[in-house]
Amino acid sequence: MDEQQALEARSLYRTFGDETAVDHVDLVVRPGEIHAIVGLNGAGKTTLMRMLLGMVRPTSGTALIAETDIGKASREIWAKVGALIETPFAYPELTSRENLFASALLHGMPRGHIDPALDRAINRFGLAQWEHKRARTLSLGNRQRLGLASAMIHQPSILVLDEPANALDPAGVVFIRDMLREVAAEGAAVLVSSHHLDQLARVAHRITMLHRGRVVGSLDPLGTDIESQFFETVYRVDVELGAA
Repeated sequence: MDEQQALEARSLYRTFGDETAVDHVDLVVRPGEIHAIVGLNGAGKTTLMRMLLGMVRPTSGTALIAETDIGKASREIWAKVGALIETPFAYPELTSRENLFASALLHGMPRGHIDPALDRAINRFGLAQWEHKRARTLSLGNRQRLGLASAMIHQPSILVLDEPANALDPAGVVFIRDMLREVAAEGAAVLVSSHHLDQLARVAHRITMLHRGRVVGSLDPLGTDIESQFFETVYRVDVELGAA
């Protein structure tokens, strides 16, 4: 996949009734890159990610994965994808280890590779203390860690994370940033969303601003005072739309 676009949105458009959730968005995520999308709550970030993962059909436009229309993507392509969208993957009555085992199976991992992968994930995501605890007994933060571990148990080359730092304490936020840098350095394509710009600016290679379902600009992760730039852009768009 080195010469390919890992994920691509081509004029993706989605309505729900009379409401436009995503408005003709173009977006590309490349291997080895962390591409962040930032926007206020309701900006369309989650719907966009769901369309890129085939979870929601676009009203119009095209979503591609590994340069293949998602409707035609093979099992082998999907086996390279990991995702956490809104709610962490976790069966409440299964233990953390059992949930990770289920996720490994669902991602098509050979059974002989699963046990070592479980041990690595439990250690990597700090779940050893809760390895044999049922998911329903975990704190929100530890369920989030379990969801992230489930999304990455199979070492995906495409990773889509919606608000991955939700419910995590400051140490967990730092852990997420370090983890994103690590997987991108290994060649994975990462698409990550947040409404907290400061969490992403330190790790992203590119930042796309989404507002009212539209791409309204980009930010330089190395720039200064990018939070002010973001809010100035949002305010300008609202003024232009007569919504301010």
